[in-house]
Amino acid sequence: MSSADEIIDIVDEDDRVIGRSPRGEAYARGLRHRCVFVLARDAEGRVFVHRRTPTKLVFPSLYDMFVGGVVGAGEGYDEAALREAEEELGVTGLPRPEHLFRFLYDDGAGRTWWSAVYEVRCDLPVRPQAEEVAWHAFLPEAELERRLGEWEWVPDGRAAYGRLRAHRAERSGPPDRPGG
Repeated sequence: MSSADEIIDIVDEDDRVIGRSPRGEAYARGLRHRCVFVLARDAEGRVFVHRRTPTKLVFPSLYDMFVGGVVGAGEGYDEAALREAEEELGVTGLPRPEHLFRFLYDDGAGRTWWSAVYEVRCDLPVRPQAEEVAWHAFLPEAELERRLGEWEWVPDGRAAYGRLRAHRAERSGPPDRPGG
């Protein structure tokens, strides 16, 4: 079965399942569905970055700082995050990715999906799927930040990464004020 034929849940603006559709049809008709984004770090804390293959259904040949993909019909976000991370990294035995937050991605041009963002540490040697990943490397976060302005990134991944930075800033709280 091709990825376009994979059956996925269609959801409403509140992330409630309202139907099912083949993935390719959901993309073609702009039907809202569910996706997972997993930021994978190695033992040194570097981030797995890759360039998608030109055969990908959406955002071919663009760079991404997340592994992940669509949530299958009847599948939960947590299960999809682990499955997608292991598939794209080409590993088995990853720890369960840590769920960080969820948001509704909508590019205003018919691409909209509920997006669950996760983080996982991958100490295993990666063997990314050749049909998914054209190039990959673990980059220090400072280099990833520099590359944001140089490389063409998947728009949903950029949106998720921006929200991840805001999420981290919220969790760290405001800096202490002198004399406070």
